[in-house]
Amino acid sequence: MRNRPTKKWQALSATLCVALLAVALPSAMKAQGDDDPPNRAARLGHIDGSVSFQPAGESEWVEAVPNRPMTTGDKIWADKDSRAEIELGPTSIRLSSNSGMSFLNLDDRTVQIQVSSGTANFRVRRMNQDDVFEVDTPNQAFSILREGSYRVEASDDGTYTVVTVRRGEGESTGNGSTYTVHEGQRATFSGTNQLNADVQQIGDPDDFDRWNDDRDRRFDDSRSSRYVSRDVVGYEDLDANGDWQPSPEYGNVWYPRVGPGWAPYHTGHWAWVDPWGWTWVDDAPWGYAPFHYGRWASVGGRWGWIPGPVAVAPVYAPALVVFVGGGGPGMGGNVAWFPLGPREVYVPSYHVSPAYVNRVNVSNTTVSNTTVTNVYNTTIVNNNTTVINNVTYANRNVNGAVTAVPQQAFTSAQPVARNAVAVNREQLASMQVSSRAAVAPTSASVMGAHATTAGRVAAPPQAVQQRQVVAKNTPPPAPIPFAAKQQILAAHPGQPVARQEAQRLRPAAAAEVAPQPAVKQAPPGKPATAKAVPQGTPPPGHPAAAPPAARPGAPAANQPTNQPANQMGNRPGAPTPATPPPATHSMPPANTPQAQPNRPGQPAPENRAPAAQPNNRPENNRPEATPPANRPAEPNRPNTPPPAQNDRPANERSAPAQQPPPNRPPEPQNNRPAPPPQRAEPPQQRPQTPAPPPERPQPQRTPPPAETRPPQQQVQHPQPPAKPMTPEEKKKQQEEQRKNDRPQ
Repeated sequence: MRNRPTKKWQALSATLCVALLAVALPSAMKAQGDDDPPNRAARLGHIDGSVSFQPAGESEWVEAVPNRPMTTGDKIWADKDSRAEIELGPTSIRLSSNSGMSFLNLDDRTVQIQVSSGTANFRVRRMNQDDVFEVDTPNQAFSILREGSYRVEASDDGTYTVVTVRRGEGESTGNGSTYTVHEGQRATFSGTNQLNADVQQIGDPDDFDRWNDDRDRRFDDSRSSRYVSRDVVGYEDLDANGDWQPSPEYGNVWYPRVGPGWAPYHTGHWAWVDPWGWTWVDDAPWGYAPFHYGRWASVGGRWGWIPGPVAVAPVYAPALVVFVGGGGPGMGGNVAWFPLGPREVYVPSYHVSPAYVNRVNVSNTTVSNTTVTNVYNTTIVNNNTTVINNVTYANRNVNGAVTAVPQQAFTSAQPVARNAVAVNREQLASMQVSSRAAVAPTSASVMGAHATTAGRVAAPPQAVQQRQVVAKNTPPPAPIPFAAKQQILAAHPGQPVARQEAQRLRPAAAAEVAPQPAVKQAPPGKPATAKAVPQGTPPPGHPAAAPPAARPGAPAANQPTNQPANQMGNRPGAPTPATPPPATHSMPPANTPQAQPNRPGQPAPENRAPAAQPNNRPENNRPEATPPANRPAEPNRPNTPPPAQNDRPANERSAPAQQPPPNRPPEPQNNRPAPPPQRAEPPQQRPQTPAPPPERPQPQRTPPPAETRPPQQQVQHPQPPAKPMTPEEKKKQQEEQRKNDRPQ
């Protein structure tokens, strides 16, 4: 019984909580404000070589300026032999030579970057669960899933993308397919109508990788990270340009190494950067973090910078200053300002919600929410003005703290230190303090300090600027150019155009919007498997992937270079040396009586077998006598094929045995021709050794000149009838024959 009321109370409590959340959530969302700018901005930090910059919504490129804040729509191009580094909280983005990027979207949870051509490296040191980090190229969208080091290369022609994951994990999406790239892998995504993937292990780092490692060490090893939040952009530059010292009043204070007479917000220029408006761009290499976060104080006659709480994520501010006189006629046409001190409230000059005012203050200095609310309500809400009342500022009376320049120098982004004017202290004491400079910007305010270089700097090729990219998340609309907003900005000097007003202005300004690259929305993808390839395999379309073109007249790839491609002996079915040469040599067929292979005055063919020459000698055409049956065979007779010689061609060794000449009947093997009576030779002239007679040519001997040989016609003439022999002569001849035929 006692449990029943408890259960009913639990159910009632749950219902009440849901109702309260339903009421509180819309109120909280409304408190955030639709006009609130992002809590973060990127910084164009290190510049090496020729680097160009294009502000959001503009079509002209100007020379890049270090410490320029960047946001949605801004573009960077690093030309030949150049590099650039962009910082975004705990993330570093670096460009190699001939590379460009732009921010398609940059807000509190989304980083969407376009890389149309070139190589970019991304070092992500921290990611929240709902963060989106996307790199879009012409044929895919790569999503970084967790902390790590990533490299994305977009080909010059936009046909393939190479993603290298040294640490971390990512996912590539395009044309209905998704591929996961793991740590230690290098994936090549090719194709535009269908996304194909080849994956291999990463190789050794190149010069760009080593440069990235050196830059990373500046962040990872910075001692300033002990005193500031790692989300403070530019904290790594404080190490080599100043010293940290504790202060009983302010805690850890950083003192810059500067000359006498130096003051904050004195060496640099003012630029107009939407959606914040007037923004300070400092000239010092360390001049980013101390001018967009924290506060300045004069400690013992020396300027020191006091950062915000280390455990609180900082909120970016365009310039933590207050303006004197607001640039009105009371300052004689000059614009003056001084830095905010510790525990002093910053009141933005742009449209924001009360919640944003709290965040931008409590994250950059030690101040209570009550103090922030009181100052904000007094300044903006109740009186609908930018004048700050009943606030005493510590730095207002510090010698040299107030800086003033002519209005024209202020709006044209000219160097402040060179154009500063003297300020009367008595006059300053009587002037009101304002949260904004009531000065309308000009085109030079948007382009920055190097506005005069427009159209005279390196820029990406036109094909690269207009190249379409694939996106997984839909980016916001293209920024509105300054020319379309200039009239409204002049009506409300020093105040940016509100977001809702920009929405109404967009259709009318469509004709003036600078051409933007088309973004192709990637359809939902299904998981796919990449093909594994050996390490070092070049991507498809890369010049190293194509076989080298053959030189005119060069042999084929599978043919020896020192062997002619049209040699007759290398063709299938080519005649062997024992076969008569083709008719192109003007030789009659060998089976005709007119065959004259060794015609007088004509050189003998080089590949003709010399062994056939003895058959044309007169003594070889004599009738043969019948030898004894037990006579051994003689291997080197004219009808026996000669042994293969080492200096003969390979295709000649496999040739068939030499056939008897067609003008004589075939001879039985081992039959020795009998000499005719009129050609009888003395017995003493016969060779008595088994070696062949000297007059018989060997295959390796050079044939005698054609003019020394008997004419072929004499061989073909019939022999005259032999004179009848007497019985004595016949008997003598038979005895000599038996002696010669006796085995030795």
